[in-house]
Amino acid sequence: MAFKDKVSALLDEGLSQKPSLFLIDLTITDTYKIIVTLDGDNGVSLQDCIDISRAIEHNLDREEQDFSLEVASAGASTPLKTPRQYKKNIGRKLKVTTATEKIEAELTDANEEFVVLEWKAREPKQVGKGKETVHKKAEIPYSDIKEAIVIITF
Repeated sequence: MAFKDKVSALLDEGLSQKPSLFLIDLTITDTYKIIVTLDGDNGVSLQDCIDISRAIEHNLDREEQDFSLEVASAGASTPLKTPRQYKKNIGRKLKVTTATEKIEAELTDANEEFVVLEWKAREPKQVGKGKETVHKKAEIPYSDIKEAIVIITF
């Protein structure tokens, strides 16, 4: 079994023990540095990272292949990648970049195909001078999203 396949199988086994966690990214460099990025429905604790690290590390033989291992949670400024991450962040404000525009809006819904964003914008009045505030809503397919980042507010 190839090294990457073995690591992937061990990672899947470790994640099956913690159903609230999910994989964001698995990278194995040419120098056998294993980088695992996780997210969770309720966040990721230090103990979660330790448990997943142990599930991988204790089942690989360093005599067979030397490696280094890094298990971390997706950072606050890490772009969203999976539908599960979008669903977890419903109700939060996102900065979404598509091919044609950048939108800062509240994520109101997410499914397997698209996200629903809602925001208010100032636009010229239909009749007369000045601007009015209008409520906007857009369904954006994941394929159109270049990057989406949660906006942290304090």
